[in-house]
Amino acid sequence: MKRDDLWSFALACYAQPGVEVACLELQAAGADVCLLLAGAWLECRRIACDGARLEQLKAVSDDWRTQVVAPLRGLRQSWREQANRDSDLASLRGRIKQLELEAEQIQLLRLQSVAEHWPASRGSADWLDQLCADLSDEPQISLNTLRYAAASQLASGD
Repeated sequence: MKRDDLWSFALACYAQPGVEVACLELQAAGADVCLLLAGAWLECRRIACDGARLEQLKAVSDDWRTQVVAPLRGLRQSWREQANRDSDLASLRGRIKQLELEAEQIQLLRLQSVAEHWPASRGSADWLDQLCADLSDEPQISLNTLRYAAASQLASGD
């Protein structure tokens, strides 16, 4: 893959200190983490955020997340307690987790295919705040953690 692809960016960003916790907090508040990672990627690339682009990304992401990622995640989470006592179920749960990760990779690839040709501009590139405008909790600390990690990826050239 290209060095600046969304999947590589997302992996590197998610691996930064505090980002996993921040993303899980945002997810618990109702955010789509793949969409947030795409938003951070777009912010770093200085791609202007407008209503039409935002809705286009949400449509692509929401469909895949609700039809594929969320059911896999729900199944994996529902098996958590039982898997602690049943090694066969723990093995199946691990395979479901891998499928969930693959589904998230496809979701990110779909988001990239929509946005990768959008040119950088001088307009507002404030994707993360726009994506979190309707969340149930105050996301600013978690958003700042994600934004800092994304900026560090840009600074390191990854």
